[in-house]
Amino acid sequence: MVSRGFSHAAASLLLLAMGSSAFLPAKLMSSTGVAPRTTPAVIEKLESCDDLMKKYPGKSLVILSETMVAQDVDLKAASSSPFRKVELPMYRNIGIMAHIDAGKTTTTERILFYTGKSYKIGEVHEGGATMDWMEQEKERGITITAAATTCSWRDHRINIIDTPGHVDFTLEVERSLRVLDGAVAVFDGVAGVEPQTETVWRQADKYKVPRMCFLNKMDRTGANFYFCVDTIVEMLGATPAVLQLPIGTESDFLGVIDLVTMEAVIWKGEDLGASFDRIPLAECNDEPLVDEALKAKAKEWREKLIEVAVEQDEDALMEYLEGVEPDVETLKKLIRKGTLNLSFVPVVTGTAFKNKGVQPLLDAVVDYLPSPVEVEAIKGIDEDTEEEVLRLSSDAEPFSALAFKVASDPFVGSLTFTRIYSGVMEAGTSVYNSVKGKNERIGRMLEMHANERTEIKTAVAGDIVALVGLKDTTTGETLCDKAHSVILEKMDFPEPVIKVAVEPKTKADQQKMSEALVRLAAEDPSFRFSRDDETGQTIIEGMGELHLEIIVDRMMREFNVEANVGAPQVSYREAITAPAEIDYVHKKQSGGSGQYARVKIVFEPKEFSSEEGAMDFEFVSDIKGGSVPKEYIPGVLKGIESVLGSGVVAGYPVLGMKATLIDGAYHDVDSSVMAFEIAGRAATREGLRKAKPRLMEPLMQVDVTTPEEYMGDVLGDINSRRGQVGNLGERGNVKTISALVPLANMFQYVSTLRSMSKGRAAYSMKLANYDFVPPNIEAELKAGFKSKEEEDD
Repeated sequence: MVSRGFSHAAASLLLLAMGSSAFLPAKLMSSTGVAPRTTPAVIEKLESCDDLMKKYPGKSLVILSETMVAQDVDLKAASSSPFRKVELPMYRNIGIMAHIDAGKTTTTERILFYTGKSYKIGEVHEGGATMDWMEQEKERGITITAAATTCSWRDHRINIIDTPGHVDFTLEVERSLRVLDGAVAVFDGVAGVEPQTETVWRQADKYKVPRMCFLNKMDRTGANFYFCVDTIVEMLGATPAVLQLPIGTESDFLGVIDLVTMEAVIWKGEDLGASFDRIPLAECNDEPLVDEALKAKAKEWREKLIEVAVEQDEDALMEYLEGVEPDVETLKKLIRKGTLNLSFVPVVTGTAFKNKGVQPLLDAVVDYLPSPVEVEAIKGIDEDTEEEVLRLSSDAEPFSALAFKVASDPFVGSLTFTRIYSGVMEAGTSVYNSVKGKNERIGRMLEMHANERTEIKTAVAGDIVALVGLKDTTTGETLCDKAHSVILEKMDFPEPVIKVAVEPKTKADQQKMSEALVRLAAEDPSFRFSRDDETGQTIIEGMGELHLEIIVDRMMREFNVEANVGAPQVSYREAITAPAEIDYVHKKQSGGSGQYARVKIVFEPKEFSSEEGAMDFEFVSDIKGGSVPKEYIPGVLKGIESVLGSGVVAGYPVLGMKATLIDGAYHDVDSSVMAFEIAGRAATREGLRKAKPRLMEPLMQVDVTTPEEYMGDVLGDINSRRGQVGNLGERGNVKTISALVPLANMFQYVSTLRSMSKGRAAYSMKLANYDFVPPNIEAELKAGFKSKEEEDD
């Protein structure tokens, strides 16, 4: 991002043709800080702002990215649908994300209360939170699925998705961030940045989501605002733009100092935080906690805020260097611009549970997070030309949308949560699923409020709605106008790391279980199931013990399945450790035309993406002289891929391999795609055996927080689990331990940790990478595996 000045030879500017609408002030900055996204008309690099002004007279400029783009924007057309109730620049599509127990759902409950969506406040610890609507969520006091709701603040429409904080449900965060324009990261005021905070922050980085921070729980014993700000810098590598300072801490927390307006905001407390006083800081003499020391600190932090903000605009920077501070409105525009181009993250604070700080948080969402027209245009592939296209957020554009979640509803059946990127969608019409090449009829459309719903007839660009009755659409697929077909960027899903065998108790349960697993897998792409033909058991796979526990619980409750559940097992992987060259001939004659195919393939180890355990298989065709005709090569690839799901060591999926087809031979009559597929399959089996295959196990990044008195016991236990202890540190008043531990040794760890710490220690765990299994354990796993050699007819 270019955020300092304009004079660089390769300065990056976004040029917008606004006609006479004057949406953007002249020269540098839009009234919203960042230009509306649209399809580029010209892409070029110029020496300076003056060059651009001469070349495109009357048009406005704004620094946005490393590419200089000239483009026309029609904001009137963007909100042109007669069905639109709120104009597109007034939309905010945001997610609430954090580590588990930082207070995401409580914050969302307060937002619903203060925006009038909820007439009473639901509490997570009482099982009454509106957004935690599943039975399992109410019982456990955690968020499992991403719940969606819509509310209004200062005439803006805010679509909110409350996401889970537990690492087992990371996919819910990932697919929510994919369709959101901005995010609020919630932090525990005592702990600051926690392990899952780092995970969701990286996910937001991946999708370039502008975000802000809400330092919550300032009423807790040990809360430390300044420590939390430091952890944002040190552990996330972010630049915080602090907008508020706390007035008091712990039980004395009264409110905040607004550094933008230099006012003290103090909550009265008698009306559930609905009303508060704003007092100019200079006049705040009656409140003992707002003393001269705090006023001096506020002045110091406001200077820091202005220093990072004025870097967004050369004129504002020059004025500041000459001693002129920006006024409140200009400062807000500069903060908005820096937030939207990811230069920094605004930081506000409060205590959602004690009803303080939520209204200023909502103001900050409206003031600083983007509307759909202020983030990068959604990219896709034109189905006909296979060229990249961009779709604007505009009612006037052809319809395009992304299905980001499928959920089962006991009353209406399947719900497909969908983000409308462009165009208009009406109930009763048909749309085109460009991934599957099928038409889908939109039966009913629902605007969601957690698990409550309002039926609507029309959805427009920027909306997040639930569609009822889609038959073929699953998570990550595109819905569009068939006449302007596009496939939007796909979503990536992690590979499972843990598996469990389940057996239905009766034949009737077998049928119900099959239906349940299909439905649950459609809802959750990180959940897989398969049948072990040898044992007759059904194997379910997921991201962790809690993940599979919830799946089994839902299967029993929602689908009335009675089943026996086995002990958790690790999903190992296999990898080759040496190259191997295989020359294989498949020849079969049985009267009439036969089968003939010869392939020569080199198999080599390849680096794999350890974080998600992806297969990372690479195929290269290096055929010269037509020894294998082009039409047969896909058959070879298909044959190789069919083997990778079950390796030769112990039947586990194969990680990280490159296969290069270097030679072969064919017969004019007897060769076929099928013959080359069989040859590819057999050559791969032989290649895997010769390439010195080894078993690999998932290593988990385990982060433990514990009171100091239990530190020795926790470390000893980790060592006994083949753990490799890394960093030891402090977070607030507790000690932290980071270690790499094999997943095979982590089952039931939560019970052990609770027991040794009297319930005071906590931990989080996520996949770090894969490593080779020790020889003695590999020998045991091999002994229990019967290699299944298939006979190719």
